[in-house]
Amino acid sequence: MPLDFSNIAHAYGSEKVLTDISLSAADGEILCLLGASGSGKTTLLRLAAGLETLQAGSIGLNGNMLSQPGRDVRAEERKIGMVFQDHALFPHLSIAENVAFGLPRSNPDRGEIVARTLADVGLEGLGERYPHTLSGGQQQRVALARALAPAPSVILLDEPFASIDVTRRRQLREHARLALKQSGAITIMVTHDPDEALDMADKIAVMDDGHILQCGEPIELYNAPATALVASLFGDAQTFRAKISGAEAHFDYGTCPVSSSTNGHADGTVANLVVRPSSVTLTPASEGEGLHVLDRRFRGSHWLVLVGTNNANDAPLRVHMADASEFEEGTPVRASFGGTGVFLFPAAN
Repeated sequence: MPLDFSNIAHAYGSEKVLTDISLSAADGEILCLLGASGSGKTTLLRLAAGLETLQAGSIGLNGNMLSQPGRDVRAEERKIGMVFQDHALFPHLSIAENVAFGLPRSNPDRGEIVARTLADVGLEGLGERYPHTLSGGQQQRVALARALAPAPSVILLDEPFASIDVTRRRQLREHARLALKQSGAITIMVTHDPDEALDMADKIAVMDDGHILQCGEPIELYNAPATALVASLFGDAQTFRAKISGAEAHFDYGTCPVSSSTNGHADGTVANLVVRPSSVTLTPASEGEGLHVLDRRFRGSHWLVLVGTNNANDAPLRVHMADASEFEEGTPVRASFGGTGVFLFPAAN
């Protein structure tokens, strides 16, 4: 049975932070709330946890009402686990004691549950140690184990990997996703990192200014973004202003063919053109055509080539290439665009 948010609205004084939010997450599903700071995602998480009083709409779990205006199930009675960015471990308790904190002392299987949960998050055998002896990534896994141990129906994660160094973050995400999927709990995770959302989520809800712009599976948001902002989040994309002429969009870096399915714009109108670096092809050009290589950098799986115009104020065009040996700094180039990484949207007024 799902966790349902229906027509949620919330404000702090006169400042609206959530407007008409409706979402659902099923058993065993990981839903990521993706958005910039101030988009409302943490407020929605706090409403689910019972840490904020619901002002409008309703929140239900397994068909039972958790929150509606004037009626709230207390936070401690919601069977919801929460993992914070700062771990929030008890420094005077051992790792095993931290994980056991939410389990009834009368439970005869307490020790077995703790040992099994620590093994599930890759910390088998570390129960006797104390938080200060562990790395930041290990401490975050302890926090996850503590949330998982009571077998909650819902796990809420608030930017759980933000304080972890980047070299360990991917491994930690893998451990966390496997443990969460194995638990069968509904998981809602807040993040501002699109790559993290792609790594973790079964479903992503992109939020902006208290609204949901699009919600769906990662492949749907990546391949069929509903707005320019959603498109710009994935694949190192850039957004440019373009003028429409027939089946083409003209902008500072060239001409881009526009499919009839995405072009509802009249000739001469201005639109937002979102371009992923993987959709750009460079060819050498003669001097004076206006584009040239500014820089190139080896990125492991590809080269990143930065292309500029004769106008120093234009943002460089990013291009991904398998081989950039012909494109040294200063090389005149021509750019062509195509494939699945080009999107056209109405320009904001």
